[in-house]
Amino acid sequence: MNTLNILSGGAAQGLVASLTPAFKAQTGFDVAGEFGAVGAMADKLRKGTPADIIILTAALVAKLVEEKLVIATSMSDVGLVETALAVRAGDPPAAVKDAAGLRGALLASDTIFVPDTKASTAGIHVAKVLDQLGIAERVATRLRIFPNGATAMRELAASEARRPIGCTQSTEIISTKGVTLSGSLPPGCELATMYTAGITIAAAHPQQAQDLIDLLTGAGQHEQRKRAGFIGGRG
Repeated sequence: MNTLNILSGGAAQGLVASLTPAFKAQTGFDVAGEFGAVGAMADKLRKGTPADIIILTAALVAKLVEEKLVIATSMSDVGLVETALAVRAGDPPAAVKDAAGLRGALLASDTIFVPDTKASTAGIHVAKVLDQLGIAERVATRLRIFPNGATAMRELAASEARRPIGCTQSTEIISTKGVTLSGSLPPGCELATMYTAGITIAAAHPQQAQDLIDLLTGAGQHEQRKRAGFIGGRG
């Protein structure tokens, strides 16, 4: 079986999954690999995990280019992804218009589901925002930290807590059944991260990697990217 290997941030998992059938029809290749915290995915590439294509934050991809692990000319922006709030499907949305509202929503929650606070884009930002709001110590015991946002959102969906809330990237919220996107983080606490695709230096299938990049970033997929939670990009 012909397979294109990918290492990607969890933010792109839903979009890649939605385009995999078209990619297979076009190239005859399946897509396999891992989706998770961007720092962990970058480290896997550094340690020799086979990958033809990566989709990580623009800053990380640029660093991997400097480390001669990714081809500089292959870099292509997929789009911006916002860090956002999530609630269980059926729960009332968290109405957050400013930093004070976010502080109140987090303090009112008995469980807070987040991705890795040291290796994932959203998790690192959540830790920073909790410090910024002055509530990091108060909510420390309520945090439920998972390796990536997709896992955190699945756990939120299954939670039996009285008033849980989640915070990760919007794309991971949108692609998870049982949770609902409850809005972006408010001004002063917001984060929009550019995700960029690139072909690895050691790619076994560089042409198919480029085909997937073209599919992910092409003007024809503008609406699909938007539905998946990406902002901007080509088209």
